[in-house]
Amino acid sequence: SNQVHQRPESLYKNQGELAKMECSHSISGYNVILWYKQSNYRELVLLGYLYGKTGYPEAGFDIEGDGNAGGTSTLTINQLTPNSSAVYYCAANPCPFECSS
Repeated sequence: SNQVHQRPESLYKNQGELAKMECSHSISGYNVILWYKQSNYRELVLLGYLYGKTGYPEAGFDIEGDGNAGGTSTLTINQLTPNSSAVYYCAANPCPFECSS
């Protein structure tokens, strides 16, 4: 069964605006949500992650919410540029992984 859910399915915005997307999961014992970006079918780039209720985003992004089962993580792209056009993925993980990175 599909235990990780992401929304919206697609998002259309103007340059300079901000964009928000959400990810939730129902996997007990998992408390990390990772966010990735894929441009032009190339490699996935990690944008940061949510560990419990603390976000660790890269510059230009915000990651908030609750990474535990039943919680929702929100990824915010603070200022859209042409480079922001991409496919965004979230993944749920147990901890420990490299929580310190």
